[in-house]
Amino acid sequence: MRYPAVVIVGLIGLLAVGWLAPLVAQTSAPPQLLTLDQDRLYSGSLYGKALEAKSLAETQALATENRKIEADLSAEEAALTEKRKTVTPVAFQALADAFDAKVEKIRAAQEDKATVLKADRDAGRKQFFDAAVPVLAELMRQNGAYAILNHDAVILSFDAIDVTDRAIAELDTKLGDGSGPPPLTNP
Repeated sequence: MRYPAVVIVGLIGLLAVGWLAPLVAQTSAPPQLLTLDQDRLYSGSLYGKALEAKSLAETQALATENRKIEADLSAEEAALTEKRKTVTPVAFQALADAFDAKVEKIRAAQEDKATVLKADRDAGRKQFFDAAVPVLAELMRQNGAYAILNHDAVILSFDAIDVTDRAIAELDTKLGDGSGPPPLTNP
């Protein structure tokens, strides 16, 4: 009888976990590797939530501004279309060219604003992880760990080595929402 690959892989995984679990339970030494879900660390912490709320507010403000600009330009275009009936083709072409240049200038300015917002969001995320380093280093020290691996890069692990929840709690305690001064600790 042939079993689907998923069943075979699942059985192998259960055997591996069954074989490894007693070994892990027998050792009294803390794990030397830890895992961390970086996205959850960011989105689950007060600091990360504050940065995302700020980014979302700025993005929504830009979207609102874009809708207003779009409405204004639509009205201006409609007025220009009406004006076409009363001006010469040469005069209309000059007005239409000026309108097109205005639209392109506005579009470029709004795209620049969106680029700045993205860069600010990326910089905030980097600032968050820079501020998290001392907290993560302390978790490593407390656990006798040599490294923290990104949870997504690990194929198989025990939940006991995932420190994401503890890291979020420590970040919230030490950094709050990030509005205060960073702590003066070194990793």
